[in-house]
Amino acid sequence: IRDSGFGIRDSGFGIRDSGFGIRDSGFGIRDSGFGIRDSGFGIRENRKFKKFIIITLTQILTLFPLLLFFLSLLYSPIPLLYLARHNTTKIHRAMNTAVIGAGTMGNGIAHVFAQNGHHVRLIDLNPEALERGLQTIAKNLDRIIAKGGLQESDKEAILSRIAPHTELASGVEGAHIVVEAASENVELKLKIFSQLDALCAADCILASNTSSISITKIAAATKRPDKVIGMHFMNPVPVMQLVEIIRGYSTSDATTDRVIELSKGLGKIPVACNDYPGFVANRILMPMINEAIESLQEGVAGVSEIDSIMKLGMAHPMGPLQLADFIGLDICLSILRVLHEGLGNPKYAPNPLLVNMVQAGKLGFKSGEGFYDYSAGPKAAVVSARFA
Repeated sequence: IRDSGFGIRDSGFGIRDSGFGIRDSGFGIRDSGFGIRDSGFGIRENRKFKKFIIITLTQILTLFPLLLFFLSLLYSPIPLLYLARHNTTKIHRAMNTAVIGAGTMGNGIAHVFAQNGHHVRLIDLNPEALERGLQTIAKNLDRIIAKGGLQESDKEAILSRIAPHTELASGVEGAHIVVEAASENVELKLKIFSQLDALCAADCILASNTSSISITKIAAATKRPDKVIGMHFMNPVPVMQLVEIIRGYSTSDATTDRVIELSKGLGKIPVACNDYPGFVANRILMPMINEAIESLQEGVAGVSEIDSIMKLGMAHPMGPLQLADFIGLDICLSILRVLHEGLGNPKYAPNPLLVNMVQAGKLGFKSGEGFYDYSAGPKAAVVSARFA
């Protein structure tokens, strides 16, 4: 070392006349693969060595974060706890569930709960409705099997977890949660929830699949308003991902959190909202359907034209008039009346044509005719002769 702290001249590292012996380059690289000339490494234009070093460093840098992750799994409980909390299919225990109503929504809800490992009691006072509900579930499972989503043995296991009941008391005995999916009638729901409050265990959650009726009003019929909540599934239940979770005025955080986690365990996406007439989904959807009926009545366009414009122009999978048929025109009318009465705004007033169709028994798909004629089946529907 001559005349510097690091002034190494003609040394084993070949560094000359600088603080670090670097000459005319960022790192003393001159005319060679690593640019070290006359040094102890004696490397000159050694491209193979350079390539080896670069590849090795790249592999180390690439694998280093992965190595750290696996080490953290071995030596830290935190990542394992995170994975456990987010693996909802494993942390949700099987629940005893009661579903009231074996109609379109009720049998769909029972199907989804049973398919996800829960024990279900499907309750309907009408034995024929129960039988139709179970047949619908079996047919829907067959469709899933045909698409490769389930095995035949899965179908048998799912159906074995659904027990039909015609008595409310026996159906809700021992239930952890009851999901009411009866007709969209205020007085009927208030009566059912009053009975449920007397029959169910104190810690049982009482949920309603109502699409518009106030959860706060329903909860007032019980002595457990903190455990009453809206659990609004979409039709068809086995297919649609959304569950609209509605908090009543007194619904507790614990009840809300539990129902949200339960919905996730069903493979659904729960979205919470507050308790106002129509909630979110139907407060936006029903005025659109009502306006479509208004446009039809005023002769702005025909049934197929209105639906085609909304499907092709707005990317809706189904036009508003056909959607109304599948929801049920009586249900649409009921929801619009709830919106009109609850919000006091004339824009929610049901169109007279809708009122007349319901009074005439033209309820849509379930009655065989609405804006479309379904006598040849849902896939071969044609515009009703009334509007052709």
